[in-house]
Amino acid sequence: MREPGRALVTGLAAVAPNGADTREFWASTLAGVSGLRRISRFNAEDFPVRIAGLVPLRDGEDCEPRLNVQTDRWTQLALVAGDRALADAGLVPAELPAYDMAVITASSSGGNEFGQREIQALWSEGPRSVGPFQSIAWFYAATTGQLSIKNGMKGPCGVLVTEQAGGLDALGQARRALRRDADVVLTGGTEAPVGPYALTCQLTSGLLSTVDDPARAYLPFDVDACGHVPGEGGAILVVENEEHARARGARVYGEIAGYSATFDPRPGSGRPPTLARAIEGALADAGVDAADVDVVFADGAGVPDQDRREAEALTSVFGPRGVPVTAPKTLYGRLYAGGPPLDVVAALLAIRDGVVPPTYGGSRLAPGCDIDLVREARHGTVRTALLVARGFDGFNAALVVRAA
Repeated sequence: MREPGRALVTGLAAVAPNGADTREFWASTLAGVSGLRRISRFNAEDFPVRIAGLVPLRDGEDCEPRLNVQTDRWTQLALVAGDRALADAGLVPAELPAYDMAVITASSSGGNEFGQREIQALWSEGPRSVGPFQSIAWFYAATTGQLSIKNGMKGPCGVLVTEQAGGLDALGQARRALRRDADVVLTGGTEAPVGPYALTCQLTSGLLSTVDDPARAYLPFDVDACGHVPGEGGAILVVENEEHARARGARVYGEIAGYSATFDPRPGSGRPPTLARAIEGALADAGVDAADVDVVFADGAGVPDQDRREAEALTSVFGPRGVPVTAPKTLYGRLYAGGPPLDVVAALLAIRDGVVPPTYGGSRLAPGCDIDLVREARHGTVRTALLVARGFDGFNAALVVRAA
């Protein structure tokens, strides 16, 4: 294991419902342009949920044709973002040692649209109609594998499957890989769970919003909170060992400074949830105090009891209204494993531009949510951001990014 160095973000690419590329995503987020819209990819009129965050890219757009038949939409979105992140970092993988480059991504639902098409073919036409790529396209590690193959990245590769928390877990593991033997890690995550099968599965959680008005469907921490809006997209980032990044004169967006993960006890056990412990662990890992944090990018479940528990965790660490809290995902939905990497992109751009993007929609904080929720863009110095993510059934993750 090498001497621990800083993990620096040198490239990033967003593929979001409110912006098909990073520049458009950030401009839309600051301007309050929503990517939530009525589902049009299939007939959703008989579903109780008819609003989702949809990326304005067609299937296969900007993706190599030979890969289209092998991959689900979620992997295609990651391949597009991966190319853009590498270009943003000024890296050409073919010029680097293959075993010094790694790929670590997160996934929650896998290739569900691809899988649904193949299962329908099996039922209606028989087993000979099922293509060979069904065996890999649905799998949670498909995106990691395709990014690795396309870019010749043969270092430590993996995938984290902890629902929304996985988006931060992947970046935490990327930093670990850099401390061990990698120089460059392609990391983050995307999702595309907006199809009949995927939506049916999500409905069983009882956590989705059934409000048809995109402006009122997803209101975390608000008195009118009624669930979250599902969405597709996410972000891929290039993270480098500091020595490697400095040696090639790379532009640096910021540092992955701290990370921690916990798991909640069984409901009814009498033991408290552990989100606050994850937050404290990430701050300690980064070597910063609560007073050093300029903004928190919240998980923002949009479910009243979950919002209250997150607010209680934040106030236990920072005090009542002790830190600005934002959830710009009200503009693009809950993207599961793709959401936190997109939040990381927003946090790094907030650091770069000195502005905290607001939480759009809503009018009044719900009882028990004693937080300083940012409702209008706040300009000023931003040097340290905390990101919080929770996965279904108890996963918690917290990540600290700061200016380099």
